[in-house]
Amino acid sequence: MNTPNKSAPASAPPRRLNWNDPGVRSVVYQVLALAAVAWAVWFLVSNTLHNLSVRNIATGFGFLDREAGFAIGETPIAYTPANTYGRAILVGLLNTLRVAVIGIVLATILGTLIGIGRLSKNWLVAKITSVYVEVMRNVPLLLQLFFWYALITENMPGPRQAHNPLPGVFISNRGLKVPGLEGNSLDWMLGGLGLAIIAIILLGHWGKKRQEATGRVFPLGRAAIGLLIGFPVIGWLVSGASLTLDMPELKGFNFSGGLTLSPEFAALMAGLVIYTSAFIAEVVRSGIQAVNNGQWEAAGSLGLRRKQVLRLVVLPQALRVIIPPMTSQYLNLTKNSSLAVAIGYPDIVSVVNTTLNQTGQAIEGILIIMAAYLTVSLSISIFMNWYNKRIALVER
Repeated sequence: MNTPNKSAPASAPPRRLNWNDPGVRSVVYQVLALAAVAWAVWFLVSNTLHNLSVRNIATGFGFLDREAGFAIGETPIAYTPANTYGRAILVGLLNTLRVAVIGIVLATILGTLIGIGRLSKNWLVAKITSVYVEVMRNVPLLLQLFFWYALITENMPGPRQAHNPLPGVFISNRGLKVPGLEGNSLDWMLGGLGLAIIAIILLGHWGKKRQEATGRVFPLGRAAIGLLIGFPVIGWLVSGASLTLDMPELKGFNFSGGLTLSPEFAALMAGLVIYTSAFIAEVVRSGIQAVNNGQWEAAGSLGLRRKQVLRLVVLPQALRVIIPPMTSQYLNLTKNSSLAVAIGYPDIVSVVNTTLNQTGQAIEGILIIMAAYLTVSLSISIFMNWYNKRIALVER
């Protein structure tokens, strides 16, 4: 028996645009906002280009290939005034990165120790760390930089009267001079040190998985010491053991040879580390206090000492609270390093300022500085966000 064919359902009527529809209004407002931003950008760019053209000011980044003609006090890579502006800016960027990396490491260590000290049961330690935090956080960073720079340069003798506490070590108002290493083996040894650090990280990850599976603890500390010594020694042997000790010597009015820690770099590092560590200390303290007291009591009931409870139980849990605000402090330290120009340290801001004063390319110079700090800051944020996601609790 054939069933009658059912008629196809009627198609829905087309939706008409209605101003009372919130979705329609939302789209219209977003389109208008984007149009306003695009018009503002076009107006600023066109107006800037017109003004530059009227004043016969050249635009573009072609000046980067011209000879710089100025010296830079601290150069992590080879540089002379005969090099280009582009290489000079690269030197400034490397100086900024050096300050940021070393500053982040030292500020994290010092801030963590101070933050733990604020929670100490020792009354004197707790009060000293509290005073440290309150004083350092409330004194502007620029004033701290001036203080440390004046302390280093004005209270130290000249090169001829330099302090010589150890053979080859000289302390003067020109900085700290120490013996250095030279030779073809140095690059191999640094490469071996880098491989050792990577091996320690991988070994620590493997040891943690092994402990979770078998309960046996891997002696990572002894293995790390062996790798840190063994790999550079292997690099030294493979490269032919060509390494010499470069001792600093007084020649004329200054020292030559060896390694130099300049007063500008020392003052900048002291100011940045001390200032930022006070904020990091509060981040660490609040993160530890966010962990429930029951964790302390439960770990203590197992016979663990207070230091072990803090290292093995509390801090791993506190990291989930500490990492997000810690990222902000790392970004602040990196951006605050731009104050180095105030005490004469040749960071990227100082080098670009000299460049734009000679070339007149002010807009391009500012764009270079903005792009450099934006790239470094985004790189730090991406890494910290990845680490925060990695240690986050996974719900089942």
